[in-house]
Amino acid sequence: MASQLSRRVVRGLVLGGLLTLGLVAASAAAAERIKDIASVAGVRSNQLVGYGLVVGLDGTGDNAPFTEQSVRSMLAEMGVNIPHDVNPQSDNTAAVIVTAELPAFVREGQQIDVKVSSLGNADSLQGGELLMTPLRGSDGRVYAVAQGGVIVGGFGAENTELPVENHLGGSIPRGAMVERSIESGFGDRGELVFNLHNPDFTTARRMAEVINHHLGPNTARASDAGSVRVRAPADANQRVSFISYLEELHVEPGEAPARVIVNSRTGTIVMGARVRVRPAAVSHGNLTVAIGAAPAQQVAAAPPGLDEPVLAPNEEFGDVEGGNPAFVFEPGADLNEIVDAINSVGAGPGDLIAILEALKRAGALRAELTVI
Repeated sequence: MASQLSRRVVRGLVLGGLLTLGLVAASAAAAERIKDIASVAGVRSNQLVGYGLVVGLDGTGDNAPFTEQSVRSMLAEMGVNIPHDVNPQSDNTAAVIVTAELPAFVREGQQIDVKVSSLGNADSLQGGELLMTPLRGSDGRVYAVAQGGVIVGGFGAENTELPVENHLGGSIPRGAMVERSIESGFGDRGELVFNLHNPDFTTARRMAEVINHHLGPNTARASDAGSVRVRAPADANQRVSFISYLEELHVEPGEAPARVIVNSRTGTIVMGARVRVRPAAVSHGNLTVAIGAAPAQQVAAAPPGLDEPVLAPNEEFGDVEGGNPAFVFEPGADLNEIVDAINSVGAGPGDLIAILEALKRAGALRAELTVI
């Protein structure tokens, strides 16, 4: 008997331990790394832009007046003077806008990718060569210089089933040389600020609690819903390891607010897990949708000519006159059930959007409705 009891106790402990491990694993699966939900303030990329010329086109250039002016200026700097009565315009040249993204911590001499887009009425940039083009930041200073052959996507795909991309835009992989870096002040601050990608008070609080649990009390504090401040090491050389450690900590983000996103063009509907519908009735076209109320009184579809629903104390939604297809749901029905029921009778996206908007206006849709 004692041995059987011991085996039962051991079995119970094992099962309890497995259950505990399962709960921990489920909790860990729901958590996300800090590096996936937040970024360090000041560590960001910067946009660069420049104006240049693409030459070597096979008669597919433009004839814009600013292209002619650019060709004159370029040749003049090279010692070639063109008389004013001579037109240097060539259909082998195109004026372009060159853009690039300067990542954080990039240093002088490194190369970055650039994109090239036609500015005039050129037919194609295929086979062209971008001449040396300074790329400037928002402060007007030159941070990189671009040059190289333009690669246009979709070339040669005209006779295939593949979609042909725009020939007026292209790219130059590693086509710009960085001439000046941008200091982020990473090592000069007394504290580090993590900005949440999706601001949320619950997520910010949990993130600060996790950091304090691993590094000690008062190490981190949530400033607001979008940022968490963390005391940085006094030695700037330790900050890389410090941030590397913080980025791998796991935080369980707070639940997103109840929200319904409707794409009116495609009919796509995305719903959050907390979306609920209160008692209401909607009559739209040949459809009648009703969500049950308390037994004491029910809400019936509005008769023709009335804008508001009427109360019918002892009537069922299925008895609404008119012969319209009716769907009756229990109180607190999930919106997913309503959407599925409406779709089952072949209602179009427009009908569904109209019903959702009516529920929202009536205060029955307990979620934020966004139509894009």
